[in-house]
Amino acid sequence: MARTIYFDHAATTPISEDALRDFSAQAKKVGNPSSLHGFGQAIRGDLEIAREAIAAAVSAQASEVIFTGSGTEANNSAIKGLFWSRAPKKIIVTTKVEHHAVHDPIHWLAEHEGAEISYIEIAADGSLNLSSLQKIVREHGDDISFIAILYTNNEIGTSLSPDEVEAIKQISGEIPVHYDAVQSIGKVDFNFEESGAISVALSAHKVGGPLGVGALLLKKALEITPILHGGGQERDIRSGTLNAPGIVAFATALTQSIATLEENRAKLLKLRTYFLEKVAEHFPSATINGRGDAPGIISVTFPQTKNETSLLLFDNEGIACSTGSACSQGLAQPSHVLLALGLNEASARATLRFSLNQSNDFADIDEFFEAAPAVIKRAQAAFLLTERAGKR
Repeated sequence: MARTIYFDHAATTPISEDALRDFSAQAKKVGNPSSLHGFGQAIRGDLEIAREAIAAAVSAQASEVIFTGSGTEANNSAIKGLFWSRAPKKIIVTTKVEHHAVHDPIHWLAEHEGAEISYIEIAADGSLNLSSLQKIVREHGDDISFIAILYTNNEIGTSLSPDEVEAIKQISGEIPVHYDAVQSIGKVDFNFEESGAISVALSAHKVGGPLGVGALLLKKALEITPILHGGGQERDIRSGTLNAPGIVAFATALTQSIATLEENRAKLLKLRTYFLEKVAEHFPSATINGRGDAPGIISVTFPQTKNETSLLLFDNEGIACSTGSACSQGLAQPSHVLLALGLNEASARATLRFSLNQSNDFADIDEFFEAAPAVIKRAQAAFLLTERAGKR
């Protein structure tokens, strides 16, 4: 390979030059934003400017932006906080294709707090069965604590359409709706005000910001039970000294990603089309999972392979991809998302995710497909050897 190829932007993106510049400048300043002296209040001023910018980028109000340490923390804060605040309502409505940052806290509530989980049916492309949601709400509406849905799926790229969002608003009525929009910002259109959601999780490092910064969008005047207690920062919902450099850089990256969304999406649609043409040319037996609403996320099943073997072989060639969510890498289980779509275990274990962003180009794809046939051939040979050994 002449160069390394990074096709794992859904796991994390490189920090943008402008975000890195603003991070560095802010990191050189001293002061705790909770302090009353001039140093602290100067930092507080920078944070509030960043809060305003983030709110404007997603059509929220500044008072609705609560800074967290990650998208996972934002999801946990909303999910646990809503459940505790809406007691004694016990039913949580969700899907079987959620990210672990939503799936796991919901299951924790079921195991430790008596929550009951009701699943919305999912189509083979990852889209919601709205009739299923309507049936659940009709039968259990008075006992539903909240509805939690992944706005854009991190493994297959299927996202809620404006019509689906509007239907969810109509069906849910007064029931709170939480969206995990970590993979949405900068990839698909998202408007907090128009979404009808009570809460939304965001993350900086998915949009060219730094690691370790997230945000919970939470409707103003709504009180939820906090999972962190301390100094009472962030509406007393997320105590802790704020990461000023990270937040300022987050605002820069998010503003840029929203401003260039249409341009970047148009480029990614072309790259996706080219990538899929190459898949069809070189791997006619491969299948594509998902609807492709977030065009940079491409899920490909290569029959008679094991994705962990394929991933390592690609890595040896200088190509980065993934077997699914980065948060679940190293786990032995097949993807719960792919199984929920109806793939069998063998197919789920044969699936790789390639996630591109605007920094990729056609040359990356050409070089990838120079290496890919030999890599997949070796992965299939390893699979067959394993299968034969297992039958002895």
